[in-house]
Amino acid sequence: MQKLTLAISVSFFATVTHAQSACEKLAQMSLPQAKITSVQSIAAGASPVPENLPAFLGDMASLYKSLPPFCRLSITGQPSPDSDIKIEVWLPSSGWNGKFQGQGNGGFAGYIDYPAMARSIASGYATASTDTGHSSQGSVPDAGWALHHPEKVIDYGYRAIHQMTEVAKAAITAFYGRKPQ
Repeated sequence: MQKLTLAISVSFFATVTHAQSACEKLAQMSLPQAKITSVQSIAAGASPVPENLPAFLGDMASLYKSLPPFCRLSITGQPSPDSDIKIEVWLPSSGWNGKFQGQGNGGFAGYIDYPAMARSIASGYATASTDTGHSSQGSVPDAGWALHHPEKVIDYGYRAIHQMTEVAKAAITAFYGRKPQ
C-alpha cells in the first residue's frame, strides 16, 4: 500500500510540476501587438484576483476556494499607439474540456470579469476576459475615456474582444499542444 501511495504522490507531483513548467514557458511566447506582463501558476483554491475590484462584483471568496489549479496570464494589448487593452487568460492545469470560453462585460464596464472567469474554469473551460481597453472607476458608467480617443473607441467597439480571443487561442494552443474546439 505504501508503494501505491508513493507512486500516486510522485505521479501527482510530476503532473503539477509539468503544468507549472508549461505555464512558465508561456512567458516567452511572442504575441502580435501584445505583451505578456505576468505568468503565474495558481494553486487550487487560491484567490487569483486583485483586491481593488469594483464593489458591484461582490465578494467571490467562496467561488475562488473551489477553483482547480490553473495557469494565469496577464497581457497588455496595444494594436494602436493609444491602445491599452488589459487581457487575462486562465488555463486549467488539468481537466480541460477542450473548449474556450471568452468573457465579455456590459456597457462601459471597463473591468476583467473575474467571477465569470472563475465559473468558466470551474467547469473545465480555458477562459479569457478583457477590460475592452479602458478602466472602470466605480459603479457609475463613465465614457470620458473615449473623448478625443478614436482608437480607444475602436478597441471598445470590437478590437479588444478580437485581440483577447486571438491571444487566448494562441496561449491555449501553446499550453495544451492543440487548438480549442
